[in-house]
Formats: sequence, structure tokens, C-alpha cells
Amino acid sequence: MPLQRPLARSITAAVALSIALWLTACAPVSRVILLPQAGGEPSAVVVRTPQAESVIDSPYGVANVARSGRVGTDTTTADEVRSRYPRLLAIEPLAPERFMLEFEPGTSDLTQEAQSRLEAVIERAGARPGGEIVVTGHTDRQGTVEANDQLSLQRALALRALFIERGFPPERIEAVGRGEREPLVPTEDEVPEPRNRRAEILVR
Repeated sequence: MPLQRPLARSITAAVALSIALWLTACAPVSRVILLPQAGGEPSAVVVRTPQAESVIDSPYGVANVARSGRVGTDTTTADEVRSRYPRLLAIEPLAPERFMLEFEPGTSDLTQEAQSRLEAVIERAGARPGGEIVVTGHTDRQGTVEANDQLSLQRALALRALFIERGFPPERIEAVGRGEREPLVPTEDEVPEPRNRRAEILVR
């Protein structure tokens, strides 16, 4: 029988596979494998039993829990994980995806180049049924702070409306305006910058 504890606790936003093993008496009864974070973010997991504790803090690090409660460590590889645990990996949540679309100056109209990428963004979002979409509008530093706050929200709402027109449930899509506060390219006031006239779309 698997131990009632080990306790696998995430120190950071770690991703781990915890596997109960029903094998011979000398084999571990539980195994925890730390998977790499999206974007290479550092992560770690503490595996604890009443008898021992171990920290895994490198991708594909392994903690093997024996029937006695002892915790041994090991390493594995991405290929081995995919080969041995395909069903568990199939239910692993997809990593969030981010997209960026640019707008014409002073409007909520996408640039021609951004329009050409819109279909791909909608297709990727549609591949995550039930997922959430957050659209955050931004502006450059031309105009007043108040006007840019309003314009950034208009841009986010315009994209939200496009998603809804394509059949996405409204409750799945959040629209946020950040004005000129988070420039992709820092500039002085009143300097036009096309890369800052954008919306960032997070699909999770």
C-alpha cells in the first residue's frame, strides 16, 4: 500500500509528477519527479515522510519513497518520463500562451500586420476549451494619461468582442486597460512608439 504520507509540497510554482508504484517489496512505493517550469523558472519540491525529508530542486530530479519511509534521490530524463508515464503527462495542464497584437495610432483598429496574425491567435485559444483569456490593452505615451487609460481599455474590449463573435463564452474573457503604464519600449512623454500600441493576450 502507498504511504499515507509522503507530503509533496511546492516551494515555488513547481510542477511535479507523483506516482504510486505497486511493485516488488524492494521497490519504492511512491516516486516524485520534478518537471521543468515553463520559461525555465526555478522550482523545487519538498518530499517528506515521518522518517525523512528530501528537497528536489533540479528539473527531472526524482525522490523515491521506500516502505520504511526513507527518501532516496535520483535523476531521470525527459525521454524516460515521456516513455514511462504518457497517461500522466496527457493530463498535465498546458502552459499558458501569450500573444501580442498592435494597433493603429489613437484607435482600437488592429494594424494590417496584426490582423494577419489574429486568426492564428483565435485558433490557438480555441484549442483550449474551457480555458480563460485575459486581454490587456496598452498605449504609447502620446496623449494624456486619462485618454490613454480609456483607449487601452477600448482596445482590450474590441478584441474581447472579436473573440465573442467567434463563439467564445463571454465569461471566459477578461478585458483590462493599462494605459501607458507598462511600455514594451520605454520612451519620453509624447513620443510615438508603434510597439507600445498593443494588446497582450494571455490564454490559460
